[in-house]
Amino acid sequence: MTSYSQLDEQSRPTFSNLASQAKRRLAELGRRQPVRSGPELSERLASQGFSRRDFMKWSVAMTAALSLPAKFAPLTARAAEMLNRIPVIWLHMASCTGCSESFIRSEAPTLDTLLFDHISLEFHDTLMAASGWQAEENLASAQENHRGNYLLIVEGAIPTADNGIHMTTGPLAHTGMEVCRQAAEGAMAVFAFGSCSSFGGVQAAYPNPSGAKALSKIINKPVINIPGCPPSEKNMVGSLLHFILFGTLPALDLYNRPRWSYGMRVHDLCERRGRFDAGEFVERFGDEGAKLGYCLYKVGCKGPYTFNNCSRQKFNQFTSWPVQAGHGCMGCSEPDFWDVMAPLVEPRKDRLYRTVLWGRGADATADNIGLGVLTAAAVGIGAHAVYSVIKGNFRNPPPPVAEPKKKAPEKPEEAKAKNTDTTAKNA
Repeated sequence: MTSYSQLDEQSRPTFSNLASQAKRRLAELGRRQPVRSGPELSERLASQGFSRRDFMKWSVAMTAALSLPAKFAPLTARAAEMLNRIPVIWLHMASCTGCSESFIRSEAPTLDTLLFDHISLEFHDTLMAASGWQAEENLASAQENHRGNYLLIVEGAIPTADNGIHMTTGPLAHTGMEVCRQAAEGAMAVFAFGSCSSFGGVQAAYPNPSGAKALSKIINKPVINIPGCPPSEKNMVGSLLHFILFGTLPALDLYNRPRWSYGMRVHDLCERRGRFDAGEFVERFGDEGAKLGYCLYKVGCKGPYTFNNCSRQKFNQFTSWPVQAGHGCMGCSEPDFWDVMAPLVEPRKDRLYRTVLWGRGADATADNIGLGVLTAAAVGIGAHAVYSVIKGNFRNPPPPVAEPKKKAPEKPEEAKAKNTDTTAKNA
């Protein structure tokens, strides 16, 4: 598999070539039979009250999210219909299952929820009815029957200390490491959903007694990381659709995150960015600035150091996201955020210009973060923030000290009278 980010500018495919590639890919998938029998996507949508128009509106929005031209919307819609042609194995390691919960959106059905139902999900620890020996047999059977053709999704960090015995699963007590490595061998593509499987998450926080690691650290295949605690369901669905459309990895940043969803800072897309620029900050939770929607930088927001699209995609059926709800970004889509971003309710202070890569990647773009180059915009952000922290709200500075008024020059008659009085006193 080849990532478009690995191609130079001269050989980068044009959108026309990409469209042709997508059509060939979808035609090939269309010749396959669904992995499991069941209603087609159009029937599922109709049963839940979604019209074809609703589906196409969703396809247009998802196409835009993937940074593709509008003419790709019908292809995106077709890719969604092909989800039942590709089997999916979803493994749970050391996690809270929050990523699955984000994906299924259990409160009310959405198009993303229905797409999840449409996927040929061959194995999912939490959602399937099977357990014990039957679950073990289902996993082995799915890997054998669909070898080389299934997508592998892993949720949760993988404990590696003491040969991985801190996490065993199933009646045969296989370690998480063994299960992931065996499943990855036969996978067509591998996705790490959530910060735990992408970077280790809270399980890998210091002192990390279980030796929890990211999926990419224990297997020898490329892994598409979809970090977040949890990530947006749009980021998960979009990444699957991209692979179905083109059969390749999307353009990735240094940490193998899709650039279409993790290419910009939370700070750049935040609705409170204007407050930051104006020097209007929340000084403590619950103060007047908090009520007025001021910037949360001083109470720990890590938006300037975090690459994600939370403010655009939001959560809970596009209802809100942490900053909108009044709490700063924790930087959960960045590597080792539990250690690097702590304490979560305080600004970075002396580490203002330090983030991942031992500080050499601070405030760089997703493309050149590995070079550790501080761009002029990044320096401006940091300097602006430092000044704000030291000086406070510089939009309302203290009133200037009044200068003493200068005396008006004396008239000639007044000066002559003053000299006469002085001479008389001396006499």
